[in-house]
Amino acid sequence: MDNQTILACDDNGKFLEYIPRMEGHLGHGKRHIGITIVLLNKKGQMLLQRRKHLVFDNIWCFTADTHPLHLGERDETNEEACVRCLDREYAIKKKINFNNYGKFNYFGIYKQYCENENCFLMVGEYNGKFILNPEAGYEYKWVSKEDFLKDFEENPKKYAPWVPEGVELLKKFDFFCDCC
Repeated sequence: MDNQTILACDDNGKFLEYIPRMEGHLGHGKRHIGITIVLLNKKGQMLLQRRKHLVFDNIWCFTADTHPLHLGERDETNEEACVRCLDREYAIKKKINFNNYGKFNYFGIYKQYCENENCFLMVGEYNGKFILNPEAGYEYKWVSKEDFLKDFEENPKKYAPWVPEGVELLKKFDFFCDCC
């Protein structure tokens, strides 16, 4: 985490400066660009992960989370960041077509760390095999959209602080309309 450079931004997602990843996550951090990923399978189930992470450890979130990184000469695209993240967390190497469902801001404190992001919500379909990296997550599960939404509404505290904003954005796109 310490050697990555991320993109600080304003509340509208406008780039401000490059910062070390840790600077974006210590104390109240600095608002920066983030990405949360939702993978669906052909059954319409969502892949969820109980994350193993320095910030918001041992709670459920969407499939995976990352940041676009500054790569010296250029910045990663959201799609490149998603590919890197899914390879690291699940050993998924297959090309996935992502739909950008927009973005939202959120802020949450966890011990001496925080998440302070202008976060893109990227959704794609994946039906292949994978292996959860034990350094990235404790467990994963495929759940129907209906079961996820019901559990989230009944138990919101067991989910990461960006999940409520992500759910609201998904609802705007009628993501859950086939199950409710």
